[in-house]
Amino acid sequence: MDNIIKKTFEDTINSELISIIISNSTDKKKASKIKIRKVLLKDTLHYQVSEFIGNKVFHTNYIYEELIDKLPDWFEGLFQQAEIITSKEKVTILISKKGKVTVNHKLIKNTEKNEMVNSNEIQNESLGLLSHNKKKNYILQENTPLPFLIDLGVMTKEGLVVRAKSDKFRQINRFLEYIEDVLPYLEKGKELTILDFGCGKSYLTFAMYYYLKILKGYQINVIGLDLKSDVIENCNKLSVKYGYEKLHFLEGDIASYQGSSSVDMVVTLHACDTATDYALYKAVSWGAQVILSVPCCQHELNRQIQGTTLKPVLKYGIVKERMAALITDALRAELLEQKGYKVQLLEFIDMEHTPKNILIRAVKRSTAFQVTKMQEDELQKCMDFLGVTPCLQKLLNEEL
Repeated sequence: MDNIIKKTFEDTINSELISIIISNSTDKKKASKIKIRKVLLKDTLHYQVSEFIGNKVFHTNYIYEELIDKLPDWFEGLFQQAEIITSKEKVTILISKKGKVTVNHKLIKNTEKNEMVNSNEIQNESLGLLSHNKKKNYILQENTPLPFLIDLGVMTKEGLVVRAKSDKFRQINRFLEYIEDVLPYLEKGKELTILDFGCGKSYLTFAMYYYLKILKGYQINVIGLDLKSDVIENCNKLSVKYGYEKLHFLEGDIASYQGSSSVDMVVTLHACDTATDYALYKAVSWGAQVILSVPCCQHELNRQIQGTTLKPVLKYGIVKERMAALITDALRAELLEQKGYKVQLLEFIDMEHTPKNILIRAVKRSTAFQVTKMQEDELQKCMDFLGVTPCLQKLLNEEL
């Protein structure tokens, strides 16, 4: 990537930035356009990147350094134009077919500034009133009493969020936002089967049913699975109480579950250690269109990971534990990619609440996908270097 592009972004991504549009794609199957805007998450400035792929949009939030690191992915052959708008100027980057970079700067006149200020969206962003945290437009709104949130202790009967459960309320809405992003992959003309492995008290299961069935009008059959019989009994009682006829809870183990032959979406939140791998394996074997997984306590690779090259850092237990957790989820994502899924690793909730905050979001590619020998070899070399054999890989190999 030309250093001029990087320097232009570094010079303009500041408090005066309003928006960025990256366009003129050379491969619209990868991405046709990218839009970037500032958002405030927990009083920390982030940049929300919206990638337009086909008729779908994927949203990811990055801090400044992460955004700069993404530039080579976009400007090394994929996009040939960028328009950066700040409160002072409009900067246009053009890349010729031969790779020549031209940067044009145009000062914004007072009349143009007035027009910008009259736009609510730009006015809010340019003044720093970034509403992700201040006045969040949640899918489930406070002051709207929802029976399942009241019974689960998240809301009062008046619809106010219980202060001690405010993090849980944000978590539920965050989860629904991720579901909202994958709605284009869920067919509306048929009944969809959705499995929630390790559903627990089922805050998110009830919210998911309410959102998809009541708010969005999808025909769905949702099954929650958990090992705790008392929890399952209570959830089934609540489901009957609310009239949720297509929401059922079963006592059972992820690894041995055989109750469905075809599943459209698999959800697994905080399934412990290799239970996540069994859930992902089941999802792949069913050909699920959507997978949403938030793993927990990845012990397997922590026991396996080794190698003389890494020995100086692996001797520190806390470092080894965190490295193993991150590597586990990255390998899971890559294995899903090789099974024909487009995968993103996203922040589910803020690190200050729990370090188990990575969400694996995978959607099945609409076109036939064939993994190359090179991709398989690269992944295997990586695992050989680390001295690991992940459970998910073994399960998928057994299937083959």
